Amino acid sequence: MVISGHGMHHFDIRKRIHEKHEKFPSPDKKIRILDNITYVVGILGPVMVLPQILKIFLLKDAKSISFLTDITLTLFSFVWLGYGITHKEKPIIISNILWIVTEMVLLVGIILYGSGFF
Repeated sequence: MVISGHGMHHFDIRKRIHEKHEKFPSPDKKIRILDNITYVVGILGPVMVLPQILKIFLLKDAKSISFLTDITLTLFSFVWLGYGITHKEKPIIISNILWIVTEMVLLVGIILYGSGFF
């Protein structure tokens, strides 16, 4: 069966994996390492925004931060969070919850200390 469309191959791959009941954690050491790296990166990404958040709130200046960009990234994170929840992918869920929290804090900083929305 050929599945056409963007991203539709993912459904076929997931179906094959779940029908075979892939073990988790994987018995393959390389896959386990990749799984662990994914968790670390998923947490460190949003943590890397903390210096920017501190700078905004300590200096009370968010003029160099784009409201439009941050609101767009927040919306994208909600889409990815929905995807992670739908597919029960913990790294995607955890990472995007953290991204949403940090982006919301940035949005508050932009609203309080920015010079405009664009």
